[in-house]
Amino acid sequence: MPKVILTDKLNDKVIEILEEAGFEVKVAWDLPKDDLPKIIGEYDAVIVRGATKVRGDLLEKAVNLKVVGRAGVGLDNIDLESTMARGIKVVNTPAATTNSVAELALTMVLSSTRDVVKGTCEIKANPGSFGSMKKELFSREIDGKTLGLIGTGRIGTSLAVKCKALGMNVIGFDKYVTENPVVEMKGTMEDVLEEADFISLHLPLTEDTKHMINKEVIDKMKKGAVLINCARGGIVDEHAAHDALESGHLGYYCTDVFEVEPPSTDNPLLHHENVIISPHIGAQTAEGNYRASVQAAERVIESFKEI
Repeated sequence: MPKVILTDKLNDKVIEILEEAGFEVKVAWDLPKDDLPKIIGEYDAVIVRGATKVRGDLLEKAVNLKVVGRAGVGLDNIDLESTMARGIKVVNTPAATTNSVAELALTMVLSSTRDVVKGTCEIKANPGSFGSMKKELFSREIDGKTLGLIGTGRIGTSLAVKCKALGMNVIGFDKYVTENPVVEMKGTMEDVLEEADFISLHLPLTEDTKHMINKEVIDKMKKGAVLINCARGGIVDEHAAHDALESGHLGYYCTDVFEVEPPSTDNPLLHHENVIISPHIGAQTAEGNYRASVQAAERVIESFKEI
């Protein structure tokens, strides 16, 4: 009977699926992460979300580990080089949280357009500003505006469908994709930057994409454009984004991720009124967690059938 440990909070359905498949399941999502290396050696498999880092001491102590299941898309928290060298199979659930992240990106589009965060903060702090804020927050609509996607995979395409239903035009650039049934694909990223009113990033963090959105790239965007990053911290040069906000070239920066998380208190983006922030919650929905939990369990079970 394979033994599997669940180290991050998942939907309870994962326990039922694994036990029905004959696995012995240890629920350890309330166990302090520092205590995991003490017990990880007992287990044949581990299923994680993003909080558990399968590397370093934890991986070294995982002497019986055969499969790592990642309930989510990114594999940043897993030492892929070491797992591959040891023959440990790593599986993830790339489609499980597609809609969750796309809906958050859409929330960023709408929030930046109608200044709802700014209005909420000001009126809560000073209810007497209600009348003056009504005059100040004279905003715009998204109907007829252009969304530009940098990366047109599952999440970008899901966002495109939603935004087109709301009357937006959607264009995109993808280094590896030239055709998309719902996105007007452009030949270069510059074509997207010059035309889009909103630019949403849907890329992994790699050596090639680190600080890909830098001063030179931001300068090519339309004046007043909104930049949305619900992908990975580090893709955007945060100081360049802040400088563009200060100059007025960038209208809003909306981000779910930072290069360093949590961000330091001296990060200038935390102190700019035209920055909208969520704390890396793109995949954090009940529905997304359910899909990721179920799919991770199924992929781990399938992996043991192949061992």
